[in-house]
Amino acid sequence: MALQVPTQVRYSLLVLFLLLAQPLPADSPAPWLSTVRESPYWISAGVYQNVVTIRRWVLHGRSYCEDPQRHILYDRRGRFIGYISNGQSRAETQMRLNQTRKSYLEQGRVESYIPGGPLATGYPFALSCEQPHVDMDGAIRRYLGEDEEGQIWGTWDDLSIGSADAPVSLHQALRSIYATRLAQQRIELPEELPLYLAGKLLIESGGQARAHSAANARGIMQLSPAVLNDCGIAERNHWHRMAQFDCALRLLNQNARNLQAPFMARFGELPEAKRERLFTLLLIQAYHGGAGRVKALLEDEELSRPAAYFARHQSLFSAGDIAYGMIYHNLGRNRLGQASLYYIADVEVAVSALCGLPDFAAESGCEGFAAAR
Repeated sequence: MALQVPTQVRYSLLVLFLLLAQPLPADSPAPWLSTVRESPYWISAGVYQNVVTIRRWVLHGRSYCEDPQRHILYDRRGRFIGYISNGQSRAETQMRLNQTRKSYLEQGRVESYIPGGPLATGYPFALSCEQPHVDMDGAIRRYLGEDEEGQIWGTWDDLSIGSADAPVSLHQALRSIYATRLAQQRIELPEELPLYLAGKLLIESGGQARAHSAANARGIMQLSPAVLNDCGIAERNHWHRMAQFDCALRLLNQNARNLQAPFMARFGELPEAKRERLFTLLLIQAYHGGAGRVKALLEDEELSRPAAYFARHQSLFSAGDIAYGMIYHNLGRNRLGQASLYYIADVEVAVSALCGLPDFAAESGCEGFAAAR
C-alpha cells in the first residue's frame, strides 16, 4: 500500500524545500536577486492583482494551469508571459524553462534572463501548475462543516460551542469566538480579520485538525508551541481547535497593538479605506513572518525605503501593491523569501473563494471581492 502523506505535511515540506533551495546570504546574493535590486519601486503599480490572478490559476488549477503538467512564467510585475509543458524529467523541464526564458529575452519580452537550476531561482520567474499539497475544495468543505472533520463542539475557557448532537462548522466557531472576545473587549480587530483568518486556515492547514508542519507549527491555525504556550495553553490542549482560534485572535490583537504606532507613523496620511485594508494585509503578513519583521519594514533605515516611497506616492498604488512591494523590494533581506512574498496573495485567493459562495454574500469583508465572484 502506498504511504499517504497528509496534505499539510506535503505543503510544509514544499515550503521548506523552497526555503532551502533558495539560500539568500547577505554577502553572496543569489543571481536572481539582481532582478529585484534593479527593480524601480514604480513597477509595483498593479503588481498585486497580477500576482493574485496567477496564484489563483495555480491554487485552483484554472486557465493556463488547467493542465497541471505545466509551468507558467511571469515577470517582476507579476505579468503572465507564457507557459511550457513539463518534460519527462525535472532536468528536461528545467532545460525547457531556461530555453524559454532565453527566447523571451531575445524576443524583447523581458529585460533580463537568468537561468534557473535545482538550487537556483531563474528569471523570468516560474511556478509549477502541479500543486499536490493544495485541495482548496476539500479545505472549504471542512471549513464549512460539510465534511465531518470540520464539525466542532465543546468548551474552552469561558467559551461553549455546539453540542454532540448539534456540532457547528469551523466557520461558525470562529465567528462565535470572535464576537464573544470582541464583546468582552479582549480584542480590538477589524471586522474583516476573521475572514482573512479563515483564508489563512484554508491555505495552511486546510481545516485539518492534526495538521503539523515541518517547522513544528500545529493545528488548524498552524501555531508554534511557543505561541500556544504564550497563550497559556497547556501542551495537552495544543491541538484543541477552539483554543487555536482563541490564541490566533489573541496573537493578531497583540500584533495589531505592536504595529499600530509605526504603521500610522508611516501610512497615517493614506485615505481611510486604503489605510485600513493595508493594515489588515500587514497583520496577516505579521501572522506569517512575525510582527518584528513587519515592523522593520516600516521603521528600519534600509528596509523601510520601499514603504517610504509608497507612502509618498500612495495614489499610484493599491493597498495590495504596497503590501506586496514592501516584501518584493526586500527579498533576500531579513530572511524574506518567496514564501513570504506569495503569502498574502494566497490568503486573498482563499478569501475570494469563500466570498464567491452564496452564503458569504453578506460576510464582513466580502464587499471588496464582488468582482472575483
